[in-house]
Amino acid sequence: MRLALSLSDMQAAKEREELSPALCQICTRYDLSHMTFLVVRNGFDSMRFPFYCTTYPTVWIEAYLTRNLFEIDPVIDIVRAGHLPVDWSSLDQKSAQVRRFFGEARSHGIGPNGLTIPVRGAYGERGLFSVSSDLSKRDWSSLCASSTHDLHILSHYLHERVLAVTGLRKAARYKELSRRERQCLQMLAVGKVHKQIAWALGISESSVRLYLRSARNKLGASTSHHAVARASFLELINL
Repeated sequence: MRLALSLSDMQAAKEREELSPALCQICTRYDLSHMTFLVVRNGFDSMRFPFYCTTYPTVWIEAYLTRNLFEIDPVIDIVRAGHLPVDWSSLDQKSAQVRRFFGEARSHGIGPNGLTIPVRGAYGERGLFSVSSDLSKRDWSSLCASSTHDLHILSHYLHERVLAVTGLRKAARYKELSRRERQCLQMLAVGKVHKQIAWALGISESSVRLYLRSARNKLGASTSHHAVARASFLELINL
């Protein structure tokens, strides 16, 4: 239910200025303090950081941009980390400069807990989706365990929405998905694993993997979560 409502919030954001209010609604729904999405690189030129949307306080945003804290922030380097989420507690904070950076961020209500998911698009786009929270470590671990699946899908859906409303990606055509491909993506979206999908559809697990791989290829998606988000964005499946 939370995921469906959150995707609906993002789908309703048709203009740039509507993205941040949508993120605020999603933060409340998932008991998060802040949420942000940064386009590190689009797919058709070399311009870095062409767009961001965030719920961070204006004072922190202005300080970050004015002092070019992109050069200090270790979260930016996560874009090279592949597809897996990275908890901020695992980042190298040995440098006094980095420790000061995180301390200042906390003074503006950012953290102390955070998670960043790198997003890679089909046309060379690179983005970073980050969430933060002031929950206790125990509650933060519980939230991550219960919500990371949703956050993965949200990160890719937001990637699609941002590129659509900003014009940072040209419209592309995708091959039509088969009934089985849509069914597998639909079940994956609600948290079913391959074995459960196979049982529900009366097919083998290897067939499930084949259908998901085919769906990824047709949608130009780098991961199954990416395929779910793109299929939802294109209204090929319902969440």
